[in-house]
Amino acid sequence: MTDPISDMLTRIRNGQAVSLETVVVPFSKIKFEIAKVLEKEGFISRVEAKGKRAKKVMEITLKYEKNEPAIGMIKRISKLGQRIYIKKNEVKSIREGYGISIISTSQGLMTDKEARKNGLGGEVICQLW
Repeated sequence: MTDPISDMLTRIRNGQAVSLETVVVPFSKIKFEIAKVLEKEGFISRVEAKGKRAKKVMEITLKYEKNEPAIGMIKRISKLGQRIYIKKNEVKSIREGYGISIISTSQGLMTDKEARKNGLGGEVICQLW
């Protein structure tokens, strides 16, 4: 697997396409932080780390509203071959505030709204709505 973040996003997308309750993803700190942001913003119900060391995984409980997935679209922006960075004055809202961008800043991962509030730019990890 070359891009573990893309793999996680694809597992979430595929899990929601077939209405799974949970998806299991190999654990890493960056993926766990991305999942925590998704949980805080209400796109997933819960994220939980399970196991030890090499066998550690994350169990992500997906969220549905009226049998429709809470995430309409999830898209990887900054890829391994082409990193996408934005300055603090280039941070824009997604779908007129109905979606979010997850941005890796010098103060950690945060949404586009938090980055604008804190006056920070950084690498755009993904966008979802």
